[in-house]
Amino acid sequence: MADPGMSVTPYWELTFDADGDVDGPERDRLVAQVTEHGVRDLIVFAHGWNNDRSGATALYRRFFAPVPGLAPRARLGYVGVIWPSMRFSDEPIPDFPKSVAAVEAEAVPRPALDKDTRRALLETFPGRAPVIDQLARMLDERPAGDQGLTEFGRLVRLLAGGERAGVGDTGEEGEPSVLTGDPAGACDEFAAALAAVESPGAPAAGFGIPNPWDGAKELLRQATYYTMKRRAGTVGEHGLGPVLGQLAQAAPGVRVHLAGHSFGGRLVAFALLGLADGVRTVKSVTLLQGAFSHYAFADRLPQDAHRAGALKDRQRRIDGPLVCCHSHFDSALGTFYPLASRLSGDDRSCAGGEIAAVLGPRWGAMGHDGVQAVPGTARMDLAAALGGALPASGCVNVDAAAVVRRGGPPAGAHSDILHPELARVVLAAGRIA
Repeated sequence: MADPGMSVTPYWELTFDADGDVDGPERDRLVAQVTEHGVRDLIVFAHGWNNDRSGATALYRRFFAPVPGLAPRARLGYVGVIWPSMRFSDEPIPDFPKSVAAVEAEAVPRPALDKDTRRALLETFPGRAPVIDQLARMLDERPAGDQGLTEFGRLVRLLAGGERAGVGDTGEEGEPSVLTGDPAGACDEFAAALAAVESPGAPAAGFGIPNPWDGAKELLRQATYYTMKRRAGTVGEHGLGPVLGQLAQAAPGVRVHLAGHSFGGRLVAFALLGLADGVRTVKSVTLLQGAFSHYAFADRLPQDAHRAGALKDRQRRIDGPLVCCHSHFDSALGTFYPLASRLSGDDRSCAGGEIAAVLGPRWGAMGHDGVQAVPGTARMDLAAALGGALPASGCVNVDAAAVVRRGGPPAGAHSDILHPELARVVLAAGRIA
């Protein structure tokens, strides 16, 4: 078991690389020890974007802390999934202290890349140091004219390209406009979206036209997130899914409960694609502000009845419910996710207001409005879910805005998940007494 400073025990970690290859000794320890410790219910949590292992384990420490007191009679075990992801350090996480670099960055104009973010980019995109240095210089210098933005876009594509593509959420996604479209136009739209998020309710007139370089850092951020999104699916399908199958063979009596935040939600959902036929040990899946398409489980896409979500019917692999917690206070998913997810060539204007409302439901995310286009999906608020109304199977949307509501721009409440109420949702989904 790892990390003696963890808030719960027994606790294990599973570390995966970008291709989904697992750390063998960690996997073997989990498989060998879970039965020895008498574990009946195993909660497996996957983080979203984090700079490093310490950030991920800090999240697990805080989220798991109330669980033993909420289920004192349960024979619980805990797994923290570690996968190569990153977070821009200017994104506030409620209840987490800011890094020194993030505090320093508040006094610097927004486009500048602080040292923590540059280090994270270097770790996430090894061998791309010259590209990252040039991007940082351009964000500082803001060369005039569309030519500079075009070059910036080329460098962003060079940085984010070349990774294993993985499976899309709906089968209709190409490379998103942040990688294929006109960089100047994309920066314009991101700048307008940032202005709307930072000054909600402000009238469009009288405040001037945002400088497209105000959106350039967002272009880089969203291209990076697209890489993380693809990577999360790969790690889930080719990494975690097969490990769960091995665990089921070695310890068939252990009930597994998957939980994931942000892209970690995509990771645990796509683990269902990599689950061997006949494995029935996964008893629940809980998505916390899931950063992937709300049509991923759709029987058919509303905009194309001949297509289905990439995870169609995969919720049936769960011997229990798929619970999706969502909040309209999540501006990362309500504003920037749909804007960045559009296919290139779509020239609809998205300036001002909530982007999800402007673009319509086609580009929505799980964590913004829940599972869509799956017949029979239940919908309830957090109080009802915790009051005993949570269904025992099928897809369930839980509006968690009562607690998931804090956070500044650009991400909003996206990372506001450290609440005992959400830990209770995980326990309720798994029927853990």
